[in-house]
Amino acid sequence: MAAQRAEEFLDTLSVPRPTGAGLGTWLYHGARVVVVLALVLLTSLLFPATSVPDFPVVEVGMVAESDMIAQVSFPLPKSDAELRQEQEEAAASVPPIFTIDTTAADTMLQSVRTFLGYVDSAATTGGSDLTVRQEMREVLSSYGITPTDEFIALLRTENNRRALQTSLERTIRSVLPRGVARASDLEGLRAGQLRITGGERDQLVDRDSVRTQADLYDAARGNIPWSAPAGLSDIQHLVLVRFFRPSLRLDAAATDTARARARAAVPTTKGEVLRGERILSAHEPIREEDARRVAAYKEHLISIGALGEGSGSFARQVGAFIINLSLLSIFAGLMFFYRPTVYQDFRSVLLVALLMATTIAAAAVIAGSGAPFELVPMAFPALVIAMLWDGRMALNMSLVLALLLGAQTPFLSLSSHLMLAIGGAAAALSVRVVRRRAQGLILGAFVAFSYALLALALGLLRGEVGAGVFESAAWGTVNGIGSALLALGFMPLFEAFTRITTDQTLLELADLNRPLLKRLSLEASGTYAHSINVANLAEAAAHAIGANALLVRVGAYYHDVGKLAAPQYFIENQARGRNPHDQLDPGTSAALVRSHVLEGIRLAEQANLPEAVKQFIPEHHGTQKIAYFLEQARRRDESVDASEFTYQGPKPQSRETAILMLADSIESAMKVLQDPTAERIRELVDRIVAGKIAEGQLEEAPLTMRELSLIKQQFVSVLLGMYHHRIDYPTQQVPPPAPVAAAGRASP
Repeated sequence: MAAQRAEEFLDTLSVPRPTGAGLGTWLYHGARVVVVLALVLLTSLLFPATSVPDFPVVEVGMVAESDMIAQVSFPLPKSDAELRQEQEEAAASVPPIFTIDTTAADTMLQSVRTFLGYVDSAATTGGSDLTVRQEMREVLSSYGITPTDEFIALLRTENNRRALQTSLERTIRSVLPRGVARASDLEGLRAGQLRITGGERDQLVDRDSVRTQADLYDAARGNIPWSAPAGLSDIQHLVLVRFFRPSLRLDAAATDTARARARAAVPTTKGEVLRGERILSAHEPIREEDARRVAAYKEHLISIGALGEGSGSFARQVGAFIINLSLLSIFAGLMFFYRPTVYQDFRSVLLVALLMATTIAAAAVIAGSGAPFELVPMAFPALVIAMLWDGRMALNMSLVLALLLGAQTPFLSLSSHLMLAIGGAAAALSVRVVRRRAQGLILGAFVAFSYALLALALGLLRGEVGAGVFESAAWGTVNGIGSALLALGFMPLFEAFTRITTDQTLLELADLNRPLLKRLSLEASGTYAHSINVANLAEAAAHAIGANALLVRVGAYYHDVGKLAAPQYFIENQARGRNPHDQLDPGTSAALVRSHVLEGIRLAEQANLPEAVKQFIPEHHGTQKIAYFLEQARRRDESVDASEFTYQGPKPQSRETAILMLADSIESAMKVLQDPTAERIRELVDRIVAGKIAEGQLEEAPLTMRELSLIKQQFVSVLLGMYHHRIDYPTQQVPPPAPVAAAGRASP
């Protein structure tokens, strides 16, 4: 219910401009003034007026006209790259924190003794040789040690088992308490020292002095008796690998905390510019470092509330408000004087305002986050407006919006002015090169190319063609492609809101392989052929008077789809000599013929055809009478109700539907025209158009007499091409042709 009331309210504000000075006029224009003021207020809130009036615009590559002297001392901040590099260096210099585990040796010893106990039990089980080997094999396998015959033979000997246990215990007790870390915990550490905690006291040790598993394995090899078999050392190595437990563990959380403190301790400034010190030197090129010094000076002045001469904070805000209002009023005036149809439709006004507001808000977020200004999505609203209306309106909006944003403090530089203007202008003009949504990436590529070209030009102007140019071009590419994808993705929603059907949608609907048209070609081939001919006629006429030719063509394709319900009752689909109406009374026949309009609307709604296309279905017949069956009915009963033999309308409301009405009637009449000479065709066209005028069918369509004259000329021209005579060439004395070659006469 709320949505319906909102729809009704928007429609109320979209009525044609009233005359006089009544409440309706105030409401009509007042709603649009409120929209403009809301945009101005949004801009003023998102971009508060700077407290530094007329601060000079400085860009790398420019030449300073005069010296800039610091009026106050100010800190010189480090660049993001410098600060980030110093913070990472400070973090890397923090010794990683390791915690000593005093229980590691006891835990590892317990695991080793348990394992050796199982081995000892299996070796002394007292069964057969095969049974002992099988049990020992199972014990070794359960601990992940490959049970080779050599290992089993060595471990069956008690002396070997005792020697292995003694060596392992001596190694673990002597090495592990002194600290052994995993090698993986030490990899990638840039610090030369480690901090060890958890013992009697914290201590710093050299990284190279910390033992790892490799040191443990080396010590274990020295503890094996020299007289023991060589394979026993291999078994010992596998046991140590299996049960290793580090006594030094990396404390990742404590290390990260310490490194975060080190990063936070890095100063954000690298010096101070004193009062009276020169910031810029006159007649010298401005370098990147100079631009950063100027930016730091400006930010410091803003932060301390430095005021301009004779101006207060409130006065500056009022001045900024007036500038924003003036710029947005330019576009509002352009819509009022040069796009009255857009101005009258409040839905359209609201959508344009929302698109501009979205761009302004995005620009504020980008400026506040320090992101590059190339990411301001100027192409997004330009693409939407160009697709919904036209490129000229989109271009005007883009230039006004570029001026509006360029007047705000974060975008005062020449580069930002040009990027904002070129980005929107490229998007506005690129829509003409794209005909289908599937080609949407072409839009993005066109805008991206414009950004890249401008970035190169600015780089050449500054004499710095390097990483900065490529970075600017890259951000512009992201902006262009992203804006194109967003515009195309939201376009169905925008079309539904404004009730506008774009050329991209019409081109998709003009695909003859769409299900409804495919079905028409198969189930009602005569109607399908008629629709194609009508489309050719109507499109040419629409072109002649500047109407929407593409809309007329699409409307012609779908205007008779309702005949799919009963195609055999329409003459173009009937076989010669078979007419089912011969078995019906005139009233029933008229009802069947008239029902194709309602059926067409139903099918159009099922196929989700836009409103602009659906209008062709009822309006191409208007309120005409079904004369043939009405005459038959009157022969039987003169008191018959003529309304039962009349289409329900409405009459054509647009130039496009009026053209289709004329084209439909003329194409149907041409099928029964004998000997279609130029004169007969011209007479037929004049007669049918005059008849529609006399019946009042065109009285609600905005067609002038001059346009009707042009329409008739185009009809005649197209029909002459469709129904031209073949030329009879003189008969020549030639041998009779072979049966296969005997064709008809050649056409000129």
